[in-house]
Amino acid sequence: MHRLLSSLAIIGLLSAQQAEAALQCLTPQEREAVEIAALRSELMVLATGCHNDDGYNAFIRKYQPDLVSNENAIGDMFKHKYGRRAQLEHDQFTTELANAESSAGMRLGSDFCQHNGMIFTEVMALHGSNELASYAAGKDLVPASTEICIQPAKPHPVAHKPAPVKHN
Repeated sequence: MHRLLSSLAIIGLLSAQQAEAALQCLTPQEREAVEIAALRSELMVLATGCHNDDGYNAFIRKYQPDLVSNENAIGDMFKHKYGRRAQLEHDQFTTELANAESSAGMRLGSDFCQHNGMIFTEVMALHGSNELASYAAGKDLVPASTEICIQPAKPHPVAHKPAPVKHN
């Protein structure tokens, strides 16, 4: 049993280090936005899977201005990084977050709701939106598989046709 717990701890530490590395390219503001988005996704999956719509709705009401601002920041980040593909990549990112949380829930099985249900209580106990980002960062909810550190989109060079040669 001790060996199993040690192995799980090592796997958890490696996964956290991989997730940390996946976010290294982000500015502190972008990283904060991604972590808050991951928290929101976690709470949405918990609400759906654990039938806790009241907890999720209370979270949304309490932090609505901050969540709207955060979603705008995420949108701006994707526009900067992906250009025209921003919305597609943003949607894919949101889906990856939800899928990662759902997969974690499947691994925990019937313990998922009990194991993670306290997050609603914790997030509602925060003293304001200024604590939301640090709380989200402490939960380490961004999956290591999330590929957000790409090079910013570069405009494609415009091909110029050579001027026609006039023959006299």
